[in-house]
Amino acid sequence: MNITIDTSALIAVIINEPEKKKIIEITTGCRLIFCPNSVYWEIGNAFSAMLKRKRITLEQVKLATDEFRKIPIQFIDVNLNSTMELVNKFHIYAYDAYLIRCAQQSNTPLLTLDKKLIDVAKSAGIEVLEVN
Repeated sequence: MNITIDTSALIAVIINEPEKKKIIEITTGCRLIFCPNSVYWEIGNAFSAMLKRKRITLEQVKLATDEFRKIPIQFIDVNLNSTMELVNKFHIYAYDAYLIRCAQQSNTPLLTLDKKLIDVAKSAGIEVLEVN
């Protein structure tokens, strides 16, 4: 199986959040993991927010980014016009629309921890792999 995965699930795995075990179970055996190009920058933004809030040290961020680079992700350049159609239709941010569009383009289910994104993805006809 191939999947599209979002930043929330990646971060949960990288920094050992409680959902990590279930995410690893779901992704075990995946041949390809797809992400829109934006996820790379979202990972950096998430770590910068953690640094600002003193939830994580710079040394921990460096270790975490090393772990992120080990994940076999195929980054997808999503169609911007199609993405903006999703933004308009569902009244969502572009970052969420990029993930939905990535799942559409790669014809893969979406793995996310974001409840709102789950609802929108289902409305867009995307299969969602939920972490319960």
